Amino acid sequence: MTSRFFTLAAFALIFTLVVSCKEKEEPVPQKTPEELAKAALTGSGTAQWTVAGGGSVTRDGQSVTSTYATYELFLNAGTVKTYSTKNGGELFDANGNWSFVGTNFDKFVFTGTKPAATREISFTQTGTTLRLEFRIPAPGARVDGNASLSGNYTFNLVKK
Repeated sequence: MTSRFFTLAAFALIFTLVVSCKEKEEPVPQKTPEELAKAALTGSGTAQWTVAGGGSVTRDGQSVTSTYATYELFLNAGTVKTYSTKNGGELFDANGNWSFVGTNFDKFVFTGTKPAATREISFTQTGTTLRLEFRIPAPGARVDGNASLSGNYTFNLVKK
């Protein structure tokens, strides 16, 4: 009986050691609101968005997609947050830096001199779609030919 007790005790001790020596999994740290916002805009660090292939653009509720049909936006969220655009017409600068506005991380601004620069741009990312909304006020709008660029814009971009 004593030998059986020692066998069971030894087995229990070995089992306890094996279980206690098992590598513990570290909890995955929660992402900050800024990290979540960066991921929405740039995925793992860079992302390219475009109107072509299913996107659309409206100004004051009217479609202007044909004006921006080949618009592309490239965002980089590295150490320095940079952007570049293609076919942004007189609305967007070709490149510059971007930064979040405030602590809600649902708006950003571009640097530059064109009308969209320094405007708060609200964004919503859902799956492979990025929605940008911003306003160009009349006093700050440039004239592109005979038309003003002022208005409320909505860009629905698709991931490229």
